[in-house]
Formats: sequence, structure tokens, C-alpha cells
Amino acid sequence: MSSQQPTDEPVYADRVYRSSMGVVSGVLLLALTAWLCGDAVVRGSGNTPWIALAVALCVVPLIVAFTLRPAVFANDDRLRVRNPFRIIELPWAAVDAVRAGYSAEVLAEGSKYQLWAVPVSLRERKKANRQQLRHSAHDRRDPGASADPGARARTAPSEPMRASADRIVDGLQAMAESRASRPGAQGSVRVRWSYEIIAPALAGALILIVLVATR
Repeated sequence: MSSQQPTDEPVYADRVYRSSMGVVSGVLLLALTAWLCGDAVVRGSGNTPWIALAVALCVVPLIVAFTLRPAVFANDDRLRVRNPFRIIELPWAAVDAVRAGYSAEVLAEGSKYQLWAVPVSLRERKKANRQQLRHSAHDRRDPGASADPGARARTAPSEPMRASADRIVDGLQAMAESRASRPGAQGSVRVRWSYEIIAPALAGALILIVLVATR
């Protein structure tokens, strides 16, 4: 009778972060590409249908790469970042910091990796900062409300006083700090190129160049 041994293989579906606007934009762009290229294939003449197919072969992987594909997966052992053309696996012990400036990024082993799935909105950040300043000013004007938890709850704004990207980055930083000592969180950073995206895009571009040159 064989017994299964526990493994340190990560489970990537614990927490998933992705841009909802990116997904919506990707679906709309794919629909537009299918409509334009499909119309060219059906109604076009000569090399036009082949050019349309080459354009679709080149453009569709790029649309998927920059809109639908980016995601961040986090579990107790590691962080996996799926960017347009790369997948980066970062055990928590290898993560130096997760921060958000003009973009969200993770620092590990002397390198910096952007989190494409966590877009930073400077407008949302400024709005959250203004809201926090107004709330602080209200506390200074009415110290009694600050001391009374019930009054504070009644006067506190319903929206969080942090931009969504900043909240996500704060959560990931907290996970890195609290889970870095786990046995399964040890190891080095691994980076893999996404050839399933790169290869068809390059093939489509090369075919398009040949078709246009020989037209």
C-alpha cells in the first residue's frame, strides 16, 4: 500500500487579483478584431483575406497578453505574477518588498517586477487622500466624536480611504512579511517566458510582412 507524501507545490487559486477594466477592454477589443478581420475574410478579394488572418494571428495574442492574461496569484507559500510575456514565481522568503508608486511592483533578489494586473490610478489615490484629509479635519473639529466609537462609526465614510491598488499592495506586503518563515515559502525567484503568446504573435507579424511585401 502506497502512502502519499505531502508536497510543497503551491496552490495558485487562493487569492487572485486582476484588473476588471482590463478584462472588459480585452473582450471588446477581441470582438472588434473578430468583426473587422472576419468581414475582410468573407468580403475581401486577392490577398486581403490572408492579410486579415495574419493580422488576427498577430493581434489576438497581444490583446490577450495585455488585457485578459495579467493576473497575480497569492497563497501561503508564494506569489505568482502573470504578466503579458512572463510568469514570475516568487517564494515569500525571496520577496524584499511589494510597493505601489506610479505602478505596482515587487522587489526580489535585486530585481524589480511590475504587477500588470494591479494598475495604479493616481486619480483614485488623490480622491482617497482628499477623503482622508476631510475625515482627519472632522476629527480635529469634533474630538468628542473621535473618542466615541459609535459616533465615529456613524460619521465615518462608507468608502475605504485607500486606493484599491494601494490596498492590494498593502495586503501582499503583509503576506510577504508574515509568511516568509514558512518552510514552503523558501526558494529563489523563477521566471518563465510565455512562448504560447510570443510565438503566434511573431508568426503573424512575419506572415503579414511577407504578404504585404509580395502584394
